[in-house]
Amino acid sequence: MEITKDKQYYKFCAYGFLKNLRFFEPFFLLFLLEKGFSFTQIGVLFAIRSLLINFLEIPTGVISDSVGRKRAMLFSFASYIVSFVIFYLSNSFLLFAFAMIFFSFGETFRSGTHKAMIMEYLKLKNWESIKVNYYGHTRSASQIGSAISSLIAAALVFYTNSYSIIFLASTIPYILDLLNLATYPAELDGEIKKLKWSEVKKQFVIVSKETFYSFKNRRYIKILINSSFYAAYYKSLKDYIQPIIKTMALGFPFLLAYDNKQRAAFFIGIIYFFVYLINSFASRKASAFQNLFKDKDLPLNLTMFFGFFLGILTGFFYEFNIYYLSILFFIFIFVIENVRKPMAVSKVSDEIDSKNMATGLSVESQLESIFTSLIVFMTGFFADLFNVGVAILIVSFSSVVFGYFIRVED
Repeated sequence: MEITKDKQYYKFCAYGFLKNLRFFEPFFLLFLLEKGFSFTQIGVLFAIRSLLINFLEIPTGVISDSVGRKRAMLFSFASYIVSFVIFYLSNSFLLFAFAMIFFSFGETFRSGTHKAMIMEYLKLKNWESIKVNYYGHTRSASQIGSAISSLIAAALVFYTNSYSIIFLASTIPYILDLLNLATYPAELDGEIKKLKWSEVKKQFVIVSKETFYSFKNRRYIKILINSSFYAAYYKSLKDYIQPIIKTMALGFPFLLAYDNKQRAAFFIGIIYFFVYLINSFASRKASAFQNLFKDKDLPLNLTMFFGFFLGILTGFFYEFNIYYLSILFFIFIFVIENVRKPMAVSKVSDEIDSKNMATGLSVESQLESIFTSLIVFMTGFFADLFNVGVAILIVSFSSVVFGYFIRVED
């Protein structure tokens, strides 16, 4: 069945495109390092964000189903904007921790909720058979947004010689996305639409029980952990490509009239641009890749282990100062996540009652947050103790071992 590109399809794509205009993302780790923070301190900041996401994930999922997904999304984007402003104005670790708190509220009210709105729309249209392909298309739009974002961010850093400006610039697309979300149809809110705290409590009890019973399904647990652990591995490591690119850039006899930050910005912008273009293509081909296998569990397991192996190669070549190969294999870790994500969302949604879709998908995000908080702290600790390459090697080898126990089986 072909995808019908109606008005809502373009709104979903616009959401993803604007949401991924996070101009700070290609430079976030370098921004924090420039502020004088160690890798361990950065790991603590990222862990704060992940632990808060873990703490808030299920309650916010329930609230999203109870008060209306649209309202939850609007609150999410308002929280993001507050965090961007704090990052722009602040220099202290404590204030950055507060910025992470607001960012966490943004993430928790968004994660799972918008996926649930897409799945609800497909259900209303009787298009559930194309959910992998449809979600892949909307994710592709997100990656195109990221690609354009990387070029704009690089230009901002190059011409202003400042990382801080990218946080202020990030508020603009998020305000536009607020307006886009406000036009979503009311039926995507789900069953419960009015804000009543007694009803929230009632729904929390009902959904918590259903979540508990679903966890008695061993296969469902493995699908959740398989999906969330690789996503956490990717999220924890993805920013470490930035110092690798910077190290490589400083070794090139190019743009010598500019300072190190500007030279690094040029290479980071170009590399991230092509990474996100490749990711956009990968998201669109997720369904085709899955269809190559009769056993629908195999592609999830295969991509997981292949991603960990790529991490080992990334760390190995970094240690031998072959930075271009280290970056190349790092890029494929990005690609694997974008092939996996639509397949994983489809797998998880197959096991969830549609009435509690946002809550079920939020449980997956909660597990992802737990794993991310552990991996990101461990990576930062070993990066300070040894270096970035050794940290990636240790984390990747450990993930291979853990991956053996979370592979999905019938």
